[in-house]
Amino acid sequence: MVDQTSKTRTAADLVALARTARERAHAPYSGFKVGAAVECRDGRVFTGCNVENSSYGLSLCAERVAIFKAISEGARDFARIAVIADAHLPVRPCGACRQVMSDLFGGEAEVVMANLRGELETKSVGELLPAPFDRSFL
Repeated sequence: MVDQTSKTRTAADLVALARTARERAHAPYSGFKVGAAVECRDGRVFTGCNVENSSYGLSLCAERVAIFKAISEGARDFARIAVIADAHLPVRPCGACRQVMSDLFGGEAEVVMANLRGELETKSVGELLPAPFDRSFL
């Protein structure tokens, strides 16, 4: 967690926190390390890394680790999330992570996607998941 307010934190700052989290990834099967940092509107930041399991379906993505960690600490008002990996383009969240973001962040929240070469791309959750499953179907 970081005590710096979101008013002074840039997207690059958030990506740097995600990059640090990436180094703690447990990816012995794919070797594809991912880091994430979720920023709350009150300025708190929670980080996460991917954690693989030999039964791939039991693995968790960095984005969901960071989000669930934030929720477990009482955070509920999310502003944006950054995700980084060693990819040829800025890495995209998977479909499961997009659904979780849609449910918890809403469609307007920012998703900052990055790679290790310093390329950044920012889209809203709604752009990444334009027709989400939501509570209206329940």
